[in-house]
Amino acid sequence: MDSGNQSTVKMFFLSGFSQSLELQVCFFVLFLVLYFITLSGNILIMASVYMDSRLHSPMYFLLGNLSVLDIFYSTVTIPKMLSNVITNSKAITFNQCMSQLFFLHMFGGTDCFLLTLMAYDRYVAICNPLRYHTIMNHTFCWGMVASTWLAGFLHSFTQAFLTYQLPFCGPNTINHFFCDVHPLAVLACSDTSFIDMFIIANSGMISLVCFVILLMSYIGIINTVLKMNSTERRFKAFSTCASHLMVVTFFFGPCIYIYLRPPINYSADKLISVFYTVLTPLLNPIIYTFRNQEMKSALKKILRETVLRGLKNKNSN
Repeated sequence: MDSGNQSTVKMFFLSGFSQSLELQVCFFVLFLVLYFITLSGNILIMASVYMDSRLHSPMYFLLGNLSVLDIFYSTVTIPKMLSNVITNSKAITFNQCMSQLFFLHMFGGTDCFLLTLMAYDRYVAICNPLRYHTIMNHTFCWGMVASTWLAGFLHSFTQAFLTYQLPFCGPNTINHFFCDVHPLAVLACSDTSFIDMFIIANSGMISLVCFVILLMSYIGIINTVLKMNSTERRFKAFSTCASHLMVVTFFFGPCIYIYLRPPINYSADKLISVFYTVLTPLLNPIIYTFRNQEMKSALKKILRETVLRGLKNKNSN
């Protein structure tokens, strides 16, 4: 790939959140704890969906895939940020930066499409329950999940390819805690009008269009729920969808703000980026666990069996 890029800059420096050592240590502890909770929570969801036969349904199949994505997505940015504090070095090579950008957009783009698919799943389950298992069958679910990964890859490849072609020959300090298209485009020593428009047309429009489709799905769901005679059924339907809406809002809101505008670095961008790179993968297991009775029962069952198995092994020794 080196022959395709004429940049003289071979190393970038990530500015991070602060130059103060005390604040860096505080951020290190905070993000380390958040990352541990993210990994633990999403692994528990994956284990629950796999081990509990009651969760072998399309909704939980999609939720398990979302947990896999959240682990990958948070791992793209947080470990590098933590290692920078430990090593007291904010350097990242050109190729490492491009790789981080590629995987950030691949997992983020796939997340967008998967959340939209999850909204469709809820729409069919509530608005067309008699045909739910016919429509959301095993083959369809696997095919749609594979399609979200393919779409995420194609989206990311175009972003990374165009960014890789930009020449970098001057400043090499990225005003962010990870490599992204906007902060890099600002450092390019050439006209970036085309890539600026492409980012808006690609990342921005993908986020906006997916969000609009989600809203349309939930308008249809709300309209159907309000027509239900049973108060209990209405409450269960709203409770199921509320958790999804919370995740969607935290993810799509910041993404639309960041990518549906020209690449201008605002001081608030780093904090806003935390919402969709750190908090959303963290909130996924928390929201889906505490707002879902079936998931809570499955987690309790797994934890109980794990404790009993541990006690049995201890007594046998």
